[in-house]
Amino acid sequence: MLKIYNIKDKLDYVKEVSILTLKEWGKDVNENNFDQRVNKKINKILSNINQKNYVKLVLLDDDILIGFISIFPNDCDELDITPWYSTMYVKKEYRKQGYSKILHKAIIEEAKKMNIKRLYLKTDLNNYYEKFGAVYMNKLNDLDKLYYIDIEG
Repeated sequence: MLKIYNIKDKLDYVKEVSILTLKEWGKDVNENNFDQRVNKKINKILSNINQKNYVKLVLLDDDILIGFISIFPNDCDELDITPWYSTMYVKKEYRKQGYSKILHKAIIEEAKKMNIKRLYLKTDLNNYYEKFGAVYMNKLNDLDKLYYIDIEG
């Protein structure tokens, strides 16, 4: 059965989420440092799990991880704004089946519970997050663009 959980209630998935995160977004990750970087990512998740403006949700089908999404207090070194809509990820074999919409809806509901009024987002994707209500702000660099998503009460 398909269900969303806060990762702090499903700690068995922290390692898999860490591996997928590094494979998708990790910079300077290679065969020699991969295990070390995975352990560092695990520790980062565990140390942030109870921080303000931090949440990581996992989408499971029974005990199979489908994807995850987060709110981070910081996700852009260039800007001093918070919080951030981050790490929307759906495993390749589950893409184009509506799971990103489920993750998006869940993180927006979580933001409401946290009394967050606006989330910021950076992405190199074109015309993807607009379908979730993201509003373009400006270009950050050659690749990334800055957006915001207003959270309605």
